[in-house]
Amino acid sequence: MRSESPRELEPVLTTYVSQGLQLRYMDWGNSSAPLLLLVHGICEHSRGWDRTARALCRDWHVVAPDLRGHGDSAWSPDRSYLSSCYLLDMANLMASLPHEQASVVAHSLGGNIMARFTAVFPKQVAKLVLIEGLGPSPQAFANWDRQGPVQRTRAWIDRQRAPPDKSARLFESIAEAQTRLMKANPRLSSELALHLTRHGVRPCAHGYVWKHDPLVSTFPPEDFALEGPLFWKEIANPTLLFQGAESWTTNPEMDGRALHFRDRRTVVVEDAGHWVHHDQFESFIASLQTFLPPPP
Repeated sequence: MRSESPRELEPVLTTYVSQGLQLRYMDWGNSSAPLLLLVHGICEHSRGWDRTARALCRDWHVVAPDLRGHGDSAWSPDRSYLSSCYLLDMANLMASLPHEQASVVAHSLGGNIMARFTAVFPKQVAKLVLIEGLGPSPQAFANWDRQGPVQRTRAWIDRQRAPPDKSARLFESIAEAQTRLMKANPRLSSELALHLTRHGVRPCAHGYVWKHDPLVSTFPPEDFALEGPLFWKEIANPTLLFQGAESWTTNPEMDGRALHFRDRRTVVVEDAGHWVHHDQFESFIASLQTFLPPPP
């Protein structure tokens, strides 16, 4: 049993190899307990889960990976980020851990990846929690359809060919990057924004840049053909969907996406946007602990 208080606990940075890449994850110890995977969203990193991990690591073996191109993990050598590659990374991570099954909490892009993982490897997932993790809304897909594959492909190629220094956001100080983060999500406290920033930037010649590859948000045109519902309808695992009441995404119960899951419940969190776990942590963790009670 751990003797430290939750605020004193720190994870161990650990490495595994997938498709020749050195990928990292934060291991919060307690390896004899059931496994809980915490998977971050796009342009984020594993240390964004610190509060959640500290709340749960006494009862769970908490592992929080940095996706390829994010945090302390290696970037894709071709700087192309396909869903299938993320999915294979997660399969290799699971194979490297001493557990046959995990419960999963995943946000945004991480939710998209782990929903696909659950459909492909249902026996490896006990329960699935998706925080705004169903990807683009039906309206977004309709807009992409109107844009068409030719224009999407042209835009992707133009972005891939841009000089790297044109795509990386440079900050003179950590404080400037912190301010940028709080502008993107005004609900962040100054303390949390500073924590996310310190773990999310790296120094460079003229200041700081985000650790993530700027091209992780440039989705390859082929990925648009991989529709989520084809995976979601295969998921019979108990699933909890979190939705921020003031998010820019649409409510999956209202737009029909949630109906594809066979065993689900949806929690709409008031005064929360896309980052439910940051915006209303106490409410989030209470619902999470109800859905994922401490193991016996």
